Amino acid sequence: MKRLHKILLTVSLGILTASSLSANAVDEAAALDVKKVCDVGANGLDAVLATAVKYNKAAKEHGVEFKRLGITNSIYISDTLAAVKAKKKETVLNYKSKGKKKTKKFSTDYAAWRACSFAVRALQQKHEAESTWRLAVPGDGFK
Repeated sequence: MKRLHKILLTVSLGILTASSLSANAVDEAAALDVKKVCDVGANGLDAVLATAVKYNKAAKEHGVEFKRLGITNSIYISDTLAAVKAKKKETVLNYKSKGKKKTKKFSTDYAAWRACSFAVRALQQKHEAESTWRLAVPGDGFK
């Protein structure tokens, strides 16, 4: 019985720690300037992609991952990382839209910038929604 309690305590502490880490990621992302953090020219391609991976993971945990033109941000990140490893100048994104397989070409720098900005902005918009939702309620505070 003691062993069961220890296991349950360990699991619950792990869950609490993971949820507080993802909550910290939302607060961290809210304080970031997307233009500065996701600038490929100033920060480099690897740093921008690392930022995208970090914040997209938190966005997926919160259920707010961006999807633009049928392409999720995870596809942007994975295909851009593959293009960087292969040292290609263009990224080819493969995705499905309405049951059809499609491809889209972007420059590697642009795809990295786009993935980073989508990851950070998803968390920033979540933070903004949590703090300003009252403004959208009709009759609440408006005269």
